[in-house]
Amino acid sequence: MSSPPIAPATAGTSTRPYLIRALHDWCTDNGFTPYVAVFVDAHVQVPSEYVKNNEIVLNVGFEATSALKLGNETIEFKARFGGSSREIVVPIDHVIAIYARENGQGMAFPMPTEGQTNASPASAETPATLTPPRGPKLTLTDAPSPKSGGASGEPGPPPEPPAGGRPSLKRVK
Repeated sequence: MSSPPIAPATAGTSTRPYLIRALHDWCTDNGFTPYVAVFVDAHVQVPSEYVKNNEIVLNVGFEATSALKLGNETIEFKARFGGSSREIVVPIDHVIAIYARENGQGMAFPMPTEGQTNASPASAETPATLTPPRGPKLTLTDAPSPKSGGASGEPGPPPEPPAGGRPSLKRVK
């Protein structure tokens, strides 16, 4: 007996918006504050005065946002910056990480490239771990991270950043 031919794998839609929504829900369900790190270029609508090195970190918790929409193409919401309300629009392919502020657990994504912006192929969606210049390594785990704080249960200070300055990406397969 011969096996039926195997159909070629299709690219499908990007997994990034689904992973972002899942991690946002996970943060919210566990009482954590979800943050997104965003690569900023002309396609991103954020307050430019808060952008450093073409990146911005945004609190996307329900307490910090109004009318939050985590869509398949964009993340949209209103937030206050310096006391004034601003409209924020971030294309999904410009989100480079989502993580919990309290423990750094989350997921990082590849940076968008010129040809990828707003039309990234599914093959470029391989999640990665990210070691930011400040704070803990971003990884998604099932086990709670150990806390080094006192009796209040607050996490201790973040570990010292690695030498070199810029984050390093490591592909996880």
